[in-house]
Amino acid sequence: MDVQSSPFPSPVPPPETVDVLVIGGGINGISTFRELALQGVNVVLMERDDFCSGASAALSRMVHGGLRYLENGEFRLVRQSLEERDRLLNNAPHCVSPLPTVVPIMTWFRGTLSTAAAFFNLAGKPRHRPGLMIRLGLTLYDLMSWRSRSMPRHSGLSRAQIRELVPGITGEAVGGVLYYDARVTNPERLGVEMVIDCEAATQARAYSYTEIVAGDGTGLAWRDRLSGAEGRIVPKVVINATGAWVDQVSTRIDRTNAHKRVEGTKGSHLMIRNEALKSALGDHMVYYENADGRICITFAHAGAVMVGSTDIRVEDPDNAVCFEDEKAYMLSALASVFPSIRIADEEIVHVFTGVRPLPVSAEGFTGRISRDHSIEVEPPGARDYAVLTLMGGKWTTFRIFGEEVADLALAQLGIARTVDTRNLRIGGGRDLPVEPVARER
Repeated sequence: MDVQSSPFPSPVPPPETVDVLVIGGGINGISTFRELALQGVNVVLMERDDFCSGASAALSRMVHGGLRYLENGEFRLVRQSLEERDRLLNNAPHCVSPLPTVVPIMTWFRGTLSTAAAFFNLAGKPRHRPGLMIRLGLTLYDLMSWRSRSMPRHSGLSRAQIRELVPGITGEAVGGVLYYDARVTNPERLGVEMVIDCEAATQARAYSYTEIVAGDGTGLAWRDRLSGAEGRIVPKVVINATGAWVDQVSTRIDRTNAHKRVEGTKGSHLMIRNEALKSALGDHMVYYENADGRICITFAHAGAVMVGSTDIRVEDPDNAVCFEDEKAYMLSALASVFPSIRIADEEIVHVFTGVRPLPVSAEGFTGRISRDHSIEVEPPGARDYAVLTLMGGKWTTFRIFGEEVADLALAQLGIARTVDTRNLRIGGGRDLPVEPVARER
């Protein structure tokens, strides 16, 4: 959006003192803001651009447990993600809905040893995931979500069944699997609705197009990018929730505290208008493996078909764009699954890229870097305020991440939690039935 206009005008400037200042209005910053506001904390959120304008708007539109993370042994993350996925299906049914997913199987047994070796860190990345291991992983996936599950368990597909379900899928598929995750149609809307809900129900305030300029240990200077107005805010706790920009903002908060915490990997996606592909997919997502071992996805979204994604290290999140070789990579992967469908250049109607704020890692294969979240806590000392720095995190787990950060901030303030958000509806989902049939009445 042009910085000359904003849907969130802020006629009242930020207060001079505050209990907690949250910097960063992506989904994790907004979730933290929401958790604190609902506990009655005097909290302010500042975002230098639009709310949910960074990686929070550039996700693959999946709300999922992270089937692939089982390969890395991240069982706690998968279980937590599945629980949060199921909560979002109930708390935000206007934006989050079930997504039937088809996994084509190219071999039942070949690749079992290499997949097992990757699990035990004896190989850099898995190749040729066999049907045996896929079924085993999905069985575990089902078991992990048994308490909160609101969708069917996975089921196997024969060669004939997968061709009937997804016409045009490669003839090399010897079978397949059908399982359910979820999709989010408008992730930005969900984030903005949480801001609106908080401002309507509490005294907390959020400011878009407002950036932190510098800190001096006693307070922080801010600047309104629309009006040019400047001011100073003195918090008791500062929360750095700026995603891929965490290190840059940490230096602004305290110039003596500059060290590398995150490294970004960009995920690029294509939006394709091809009727043959859209018709073949129907309402299903196809979840498939590329030749290099990376998982790719494709499903109908917003009147087109979304194809993704890449996972490439980047140094500067401000200049992350989708390059031609990434387009070629995704189209090649797509062609391996739908060999009879040709995609013309003019059918690629949009590309978008987001930067994942992953922890610094020496892993050569970016797919092995954890997608879990973590929080660095720096209590008051040289500074008058504590600083909590957020790293990593999946879109699906924004609520629990925000809850964990808020609890640490509450501990710094000596305030007890009084509101539980696990079953709290969001925005337009507040009065909407969860069941699709009831929704359509």
